[in-house]
Amino acid sequence: MMTGNETDRPTADRERELAGALAALRARIDAAAAAAGRDPAEIQLLPVTKFFPATDVLILYRLGCRAFGESREQEASRKIAEVHNSVDSAQIRWHMVGRIQRNKARAITRWAYAAHSVDNMRLVTALDRAATEALADGTRAEPLRVFIQVSLDGDENRGGADIARPELIDELCRAADAAEGLEFVGLMAVPPLGADPDAAFARLAAEQTRVQQLVGRPLQLSAGMSGDLEAAVRHGSTCVRVGTALLGQRPLPSPEVVTPVTSSSQTTEPQS
Repeated sequence: MMTGNETDRPTADRERELAGALAALRARIDAAAAAAGRDPAEIQLLPVTKFFPATDVLILYRLGCRAFGESREQEASRKIAEVHNSVDSAQIRWHMVGRIQRNKARAITRWAYAAHSVDNMRLVTALDRAATEALADGTRAEPLRVFIQVSLDGDENRGGADIARPELIDELCRAADAAEGLEFVGLMAVPPLGADPDAAFARLAAEQTRVQQLVGRPLQLSAGMSGDLEAAVRHGSTCVRVGTALLGQRPLPSPEVVTPVTSSSQTTEPQS
């Protein structure tokens, strides 16, 4: 039979592990911001906790994190319920960072503070309708913040509106900006596989500048993951989505969490 100390040891070890990784990540962000002449306070570190247990969320909460990224609605809903009674849930902001199926729009607007992967008009409409309902029934206190995902190489399988079609991006941005239940806050992108991150994020920054002129106000950038956050910060990222460098290699997901990877369910963060 295990004693209390033996039971607590794995949690204590994990907390030390996460505390060290979190400190190292914050140091990387601080150094990248300094090199770019930016204030590190304007760059959010978003831990991506998909496939990791609620106990890791609770540890990171104790370490000062108040925002978390998830990519699958079912897993996120379950994890949020597990965390709910252990912390002040009102302080946590959950971000949807994976590709969104329209039939999950209503469920997502029940828990997500922001959605980073909005890339088509039908999804804008579905999220707006669901968020407006949630605002009306008191489930939400504020509109759902949305990032329009931009594809830097036109690969539809990885999500995003093709940057080579600015008229499509403009249509999405205008629609999100006008939607009653949404707040259009910025752009998101993942560098193409094998691409130079600096070149990719420079292109994204140029698109940000262009769209800012369209909507007439500054926009955020959700860009950068474990391996390329320095390049993203150099080019203006305001939110880096980090999983592996903080939490380690992802465990194999349980069957009830995983859905088949299709063009409508594939995550936008293969290497967060």
